[in-house]
Amino acid sequence: MKDRDLGTREQGKSAMSLLPIFLNLAGRPALLVGAGAVALDKIGSLLKTGVRLRVIAPRARAEIQELAGEGKLELVLRAFEPADLDGNFIVIAATDLSEVNAAVYREAVARGIPCNSVDDIPNCDFFFGSVVSRGDLQIAISTAGESPAVAQRLRREIDEQLPSDLGSGLAELGELRREVLATHERGEERRLLLHELAQRQICDSALCSSKQLARTGREAARAQAGTAYLVGAGPGDPELLTVKALRLIESADVILHDDLVPQPILDLATPGAAIMNVGKRCGAKGITQEEINALIVDHARAGRSVVRLKSGDPLLFGRAAEEMAALEDGGLPFEIVPGVSAAFAAAAAIGRSLTDREWASHVILSTGHHAQSHHRETLPAIEAATRVVYMPGRDLKMLAAEWIAEGLPPELPCVMVSHAAQAEQQVTQTTLGELGELEPAAAPSVLLAGWAVRERRVVDRAVEGAIKSQA
Repeated sequence: MKDRDLGTREQGKSAMSLLPIFLNLAGRPALLVGAGAVALDKIGSLLKTGVRLRVIAPRARAEIQELAGEGKLELVLRAFEPADLDGNFIVIAATDLSEVNAAVYREAVARGIPCNSVDDIPNCDFFFGSVVSRGDLQIAISTAGESPAVAQRLRREIDEQLPSDLGSGLAELGELRREVLATHERGEERRLLLHELAQRQICDSALCSSKQLARTGREAARAQAGTAYLVGAGPGDPELLTVKALRLIESADVILHDDLVPQPILDLATPGAAIMNVGKRCGAKGITQEEINALIVDHARAGRSVVRLKSGDPLLFGRAAEEMAALEDGGLPFEIVPGVSAAFAAAAAIGRSLTDREWASHVILSTGHHAQSHHRETLPAIEAATRVVYMPGRDLKMLAAEWIAEGLPPELPCVMVSHAAQAEQQVTQTTLGELGELEPAAAPSVLLAGWAVRERRVVDRAVEGAIKSQA
């Protein structure tokens, strides 16, 4: 290449943006001129690629000699000669002598071989980026040699933000992608399917909704248009969603959700879904049940797939009966998808069973408005039931007084669980006699009461005392 061509090449580098590319160097020959500290730093990056690396220098650091002894690179201990460039795919000049690096670059240009002269911007065809890796995922940052320190700082910041399991997730996605390419015809539908898979989580289960989507296609996996689904969102942890609930949330056109459904679950919806909060909480009813019924019916009648997303299980204290009646009256199909109830999540939070062969043969489910009973028969000395009160309210004095009036002992164990199965979960142990003095718990909360939920350190003497007090 003539000197005029070389000058044009250097001017072009400063006037044009660099093209970010990722080279496949596996098995290809590369030359590294230099065997000092700078060269050693580059060797670490190069060997990861599987390149066939030849290093030429009059002297070499002990670490580089050791790598050569292990067969990881070829080391030639002599001065650089222009003929050393012949047959190489790329060249790196990393000596301590700028004139040597410049000579390597000129000879590489003459042969049409891309060359990098370390820390010498005018004599570089490409630059080493600061790389963040997660398996096959690589994010490379370059400042075109202006400030490698800035590139390194950005690399650290990005590295701190990326999930550690991103590489394994990418590998699973790659397997699904190859399956889609092998089983689906080329076209717009396949392209959209691959893009939708990239937005989804992939689990190990064979029932994983993303795997089902890859095998059946977008249309077969979508929620059926014109159908309403009453779906249980569980206690709030996305990992406690059922597989079917996850699939419907991910494919719904419209999601009408309770106020207690947390954002991480709503984030599973497709970006194009219409999401509306129709919650009624703490007496603040910004929308009536009749209006909610109308929204479900209108969207389903318009041919959209509608997910009515309810905290916990849709058939427990969620006004599902009224919504099903509205859909039946409208002649519209609907389906119910059960969810993990807050009662079970609260029991799991305290490590107790709601039923116990010795202390609880049945479970009573109620809400704070209906927990009091004025028509119960005389209780046995130890009631063989665990009471679960959803939405117990902020003032528990009346509830505690009613239960004591029924004959339940003040020593009866009570547990208040707030935000069960979520990161902000709180558990408060108390007794029926002290329940009225309990500080209000943050919603959503569940009250558990009964001998089956007692703390393990509570000895049977407390139970025996309760029996004697009623004898």
